[in-house]
Amino acid sequence: MHAASRRPCSPVDALEPRDALGRNLTYGLLDSLGRRIVTGSYDRRPFPTEAQLADEYAVSRSVTREAVKMLTAKGLLSARPRQGTIVLPRSSWNLFDSNVLNWLLERKFSIDLLLQFTDLRAAIEPAAAELAATRADAAATTVIAAGFGRMRDAARGEDDPLESDIEFHVAVLHASGNPFFAQFKDVVSTALQTSIRFTNKIAGHTADLPAHEAVFQAIAEGDAPGARCAMDALIALTRRLIVKPPARSARRAPRGTRRAADSKVRTQRR
Repeated sequence: MHAASRRPCSPVDALEPRDALGRNLTYGLLDSLGRRIVTGSYDRRPFPTEAQLADEYAVSRSVTREAVKMLTAKGLLSARPRQGTIVLPRSSWNLFDSNVLNWLLERKFSIDLLLQFTDLRAAIEPAAAELAATRADAAATTVIAAGFGRMRDAARGEDDPLESDIEFHVAVLHASGNPFFAQFKDVVSTALQTSIRFTNKIAGHTADLPAHEAVFQAIAEGDAPGARCAMDALIALTRRLIVKPPARSARRAPRGTRRAADSKVRTQRR
């Protein structure tokens, strides 16, 4: 091919679809298709056939067939004879699936979704904390203490604020002694990843340590009503930050506004 006839190659063009899937083609295709479904790529066009997917991604029919099966199990697709494969409405999606939750978070940010996560936490975590206060053994309490210790380190800039906060809350779920609550680990972790980033940015600091310490102390002392109440208060604090963020301080006001305010102060001083 002559140089004059070559088409400029963008970074996207340079990466073949198969290469973009990673080493495990089936899971790579699952992730690519799941993200495209959840973010609305197929809202106005039919879902491709297995043959079309095989051609588009340069993979075998067996890889596309397995990925479609996995998406069907997650409630995103329906594949039936003579009907073909169709994308199901959101009401059919398995929202407790960690993949589906992560794909949802890649959509445009939504306060409503954040509040729905908070509703879920409010229904689960206070009950888990109450059970933990009556059932947690020394080992489980030590894990909660370790999570809180990491949060204190994070407040000093010596640990990761997100990871330490999630470790604390997941430890409480496990300490409940109820395997069903423990199964909510991925859902709560995903909800926390979203809400913690949002609320920490609003509050201008990491997690509220006294509120978390109140939960830990109540569990350690075997105070079941106190543990529930403390976790309720902690999640209520999160909700307040989401629904009604604190007003921005004067130092964060737009530059022109600050200049006008400074001028007014100087005039008054004269």
